Amino acid sequence: MEVTVNDNGVEHALRILKKKMQREGIYKDMKIHRHFEKPSEKKARKRVDSLRRSRKLSRRKLEKDGY
Repeated sequence: MEVTVNDNGVEHALRILKKKMQREGIYKDMKIHRHFEKPSEKKARKRVDSLRRSRKLSRRKLEKDGY
């Protein structure tokens, strides 16, 4: 990931970098890997994430269809 700094605009470059990191999911990944996660916890987290994604997708599909 790369951000260019123009005219010593470090604050602006930092803000852009943070947005890029958030879009890529780096913060979420760092939070998950902060501590060791047992395999059973990992499996449960993945199941919950999958359910969340599928519900979100179905909501979007319903909104798109006009229901």
